[in-house]
Amino acid sequence: MTPDQRRIQPRKQPLQVRAELTRQRILTAAAHVFADHGYAAGTTNRIAERARISIGSLYQYFPNKEALIAAVYARHGEQMTLVIQRALIQAMDATLDDALAGLIEASVEAHRIDADLHQLLEQQRGGDDVQTRHAEYVDVMADRIIALLERHRDQIAVPDLKLAAYMLMHAAHGLIHTVVRQRPRGVSLKAATREIVRMMTTYLTSPRSA
Repeated sequence: MTPDQRRIQPRKQPLQVRAELTRQRILTAAAHVFADHGYAAGTTNRIAERARISIGSLYQYFPNKEALIAAVYARHGEQMTLVIQRALIQAMDATLDDALAGLIEASVEAHRIDADLHQLLEQQRGGDDVQTRHAEYVDVMADRIIALLERHRDQIAVPDLKLAAYMLMHAAHGLIHTVVRQRPRGVSLKAATREIVRMMTTYLTSPRSA
C-alpha cells in the first residue's frame, strides 16, 4: 500500500448496520458540503455538523478530508456506473442505433446525479488510489464498448475498434458534460441528447474517405 493509499484509507471498517448507516450519513453530508462550499471550504467540521455527529466520531471513520473525498468519489462513481452498466447490458441485444441511443441517454442520466458534486469531483481527482480506480473504470468501459461495437462490425466504418471506442467515450463524455450543465437557453436536454446520438452514429458508420 502506497503512502497516498494509507492516507485515504478509512480508519474504521463498519461491521454493524448502525456503523454502516453512520458512515453513509457522513458521506452524504460530505457530498452536500463539498457541492455547496467546494473542496477547500468543505471542512471536516462542516461535514460533522451536517451529519449531526461529533468531529471525533467523524475521525473514527475517516482520518482526514482526503479520505472523505476519496470515499465520496468512489460512492458517486458506483452510482453512475450502475446506471451505465444497465444500459450496456440492454445494448448488447439491441440494434446499433438503439444501443448508442440507450448508452448516451444513460450517460446523460448518470451525469445528472448530483451534477454539482460531479463537477467538483472531476476537478478534485487527486491521490494515487482515486486515479487508479478511475483508470481501471475507463479500461473496463472501453473493453465493453469494444465488445458492443464488435457485435455490429458490419456497420462500423472505423477500421480500428479500439480507436472507435476511445473516440466514442471521450467525445460523448465531453459533450454530455456540456449539455447537462451549459447548454444554451431554449435547448432541451432531450434535443441535445438526440444530437449527440446522431453525431456518434455518423462518426461510427459514415464511409471513410480514401
